[in-house]
Amino acid sequence: MAAPMKTISCHLKLRRTALNLISRHRYFSTTNRKEKGLVLGVYEGEDETLLTNAAEKFDNKVDKKLTNGLQLVKKKLKKGKSRTFYGLDGEFSTVTAVCIGKKGIGYNELEGLDEGRDQIRSAVASAVRQLRDIGETEVEVDPCGDAEASAEGSVLSLHSYDELKSEDKRKPQVKVKCYTQFSQDRDKTSDLWTRGVYLAEGQLFASKLMEMPANKLTPTIFSQIVSERLSNTKKVSVTVRDTEWIKSQKMESFLCVAKGSDEPPVFLEMEYKGTNSSNSPVALVGKGVTFDSGGISIKPSASMDMMRADMGGAACVAGSLLAVARLNLPIYIKAFIPLCENMPSGNAVKPGDVVTARNGKTIQVDNTDAEGRLILADALCYADTFNPTAVLDMATLTGAIDVALGSAVTGVFSNSNIMWELLQKAGSRTGDRVWRMPLLQHYSKQVTESQLADVNNIGKYARSGGACTAAAFLKEFVTAKQWMHLDIAGVMMNQDEVPYLSKGMSGRPTRTVVEFLKLLSEQS
Repeated sequence: MAAPMKTISCHLKLRRTALNLISRHRYFSTTNRKEKGLVLGVYEGEDETLLTNAAEKFDNKVDKKLTNGLQLVKKKLKKGKSRTFYGLDGEFSTVTAVCIGKKGIGYNELEGLDEGRDQIRSAVASAVRQLRDIGETEVEVDPCGDAEASAEGSVLSLHSYDELKSEDKRKPQVKVKCYTQFSQDRDKTSDLWTRGVYLAEGQLFASKLMEMPANKLTPTIFSQIVSERLSNTKKVSVTVRDTEWIKSQKMESFLCVAKGSDEPPVFLEMEYKGTNSSNSPVALVGKGVTFDSGGISIKPSASMDMMRADMGGAACVAGSLLAVARLNLPIYIKAFIPLCENMPSGNAVKPGDVVTARNGKTIQVDNTDAEGRLILADALCYADTFNPTAVLDMATLTGAIDVALGSAVTGVFSNSNIMWELLQKAGSRTGDRVWRMPLLQHYSKQVTESQLADVNNIGKYARSGGACTAAAFLKEFVTAKQWMHLDIAGVMMNQDEVPYLSKGMSGRPTRTVVEFLKLLSEQS
């Protein structure tokens, strides 16, 4: 029997109301569409709908349409999940409400993480991507109680290295900004948002450099790009050193890696001096192997293309300096980046060769694929001539650290508890965490017992404790009492482990290093 006309009309009205209010996956176009979206935060609650301050004020503005829309679907939003509404407000064509987790979540001691901040990053990232996918070109984002974290999630999530693709295969560009209409202190909120943007863009600069193909990013091109970008800040001076200068510094360990390639090596020296900073610099050193074939000890062909990112340490140093300069941190930094390729040829260094580092120590090169430590040795020695108060080096140094720790954390080796504690604190705040590894005499003995030279570039027991013996090798070329070595090989790439980062080269741990430098500047 046919349903009464009154019942049919009621059902159709309810259905139209639901479609106008909410959609998870579909987009309904209108002729006056503005292509401007809004992201608002919602807390995870048991019974009632809990909105952030901005979301609550917006809800009042639109006569509770947001709350009514959320309650239309009885299933409560869970952390990271979202619902998109259409036609709630004349200014925004779409409004996405995203759950940022339970209210009041803070530091988790077991995880070593400020979970509240990381939940905001992840949730906002998901919502911003969703609005991009439905065609929005401009998105305003709720600060969600932490404008810095909200900005980081927004900016990082939209990154895509696709400039070498055809126009129709590129991700659309989206402009994001902070939704400050209902902020109690708009200036403070805007300042925190800007800080988050600078941190994210520093990481994305590193990520882009790591992603670029090796033929598009030779040592010379790397130095040109970094010189231009950092010089444009008007706060960083960049000096590009050539092969003759490297020879004059007696950096034979660096040169032995570079000589297998037709591309000439470059040594970058950079300086940033913030206001009210000390007279002694903090030294940053980054491994800059723009392509690593392994040399004569050649790598397997599978995934060798990923070795375009073996300059990740150099990229993170450049990204960190960019963020530091834009944030005007009151700190004095000297940065050093040895750049070269590691290639097999008739001129390449051979297993069993002995070279002399800048500090006079001889090195037996038993594995040419352990090249990063060879170029860092000379760079660390040179950094030491500036009497730094602290030294931090970064390198995609060993596959062993990836086996040990995976992508969760950066492996850290240090002779300073003070530096380590500051870095750990920084990582808990940025969400890009670190983990301390052993720097013991046990490992030093394995690299200093060498048949032909003072030290060997691989451990006595080959692969055992590979990340630890690599750090022990570097220690032989450091005299600073405050030194940290960050092995970033495990965090080089992102598949889907960090939800607010795109797939590809990660640029990690740039934001953590910048936060560390900020904390360090506050110590003096």
